Amino acid sequence: MGKALASWSGMRKYLEEEMLAEPLKGRVRYGCTSYVGMDGCRAFELFLDGRSFKRFSWETVNSWFIREGISPKERPMSTGEYWRGFQALLKAYPASARTEYTDEEFCTALEQYRNRPIGESLGSGDPLEKMFALLDRRTGRRALEKMREEMASQPEWLRAVYRLRTEGTAQAEGLPGPKEG
Repeated sequence: MGKALASWSGMRKYLEEEMLAEPLKGRVRYGCTSYVGMDGCRAFELFLDGRSFKRFSWETVNSWFIREGISPKERPMSTGEYWRGFQALLKAYPASARTEYTDEEFCTALEQYRNRPIGESLGSGDPLEKMFALLDRRTGRRALEKMREEMASQPEWLRAVYRLRTEGTAQAEGLPGPKEG
C-alpha cells in the first residue's frame, strides 16, 4: 500500500471518522481487499448507504476496456487472454480518459488529497482526488455551491458523490438541497 496509506485500518479511520463531513458519517464507508498471490494487487471500494458504489482495481479497469470495445475479447477466455494487452491499454488510456481506475490511481489520488490544501484538491483535474475533497468535512456549503456548474462536466459517478454531499449538507443545515447545474 505504500507510504500513502500506511495501514489500511488507520487510513480508513482517517477517511471515515476524522475527515468525513458530519452529515455523511455512517453513510460513507471505504473498503480494501488484498489478493493473495497477486503481487500486491488490491481492490478499494467506496460504499454509500451500505451499498457498493465504486470499485478501484485493475479488474474494474480491464472490464471497462472490454465493455467499451477497446479490448475485444472472445468468451469464454482464459485468464491470460483476459489480461492480454492490459498494460499497453493502461498506458494508452490514462485515468483522465476513463471512468474506472486502478488501486494505484486510488492511492495516488489519496496521497495528493492528504498533502494538498483542500481548495487544491477540490480544483484538481483528478476525479478521485476531487471525490476525497467533496466528502471532506473542510468543504463547506459555499464551496459546494461554487462547484455546481463544473460538476455537469464530471463523470456521472462523481456527480452522484456531489449530489450525496450537497443533499447531506443541506439536510444537516435545514436548507433545501441545491440542484445540479
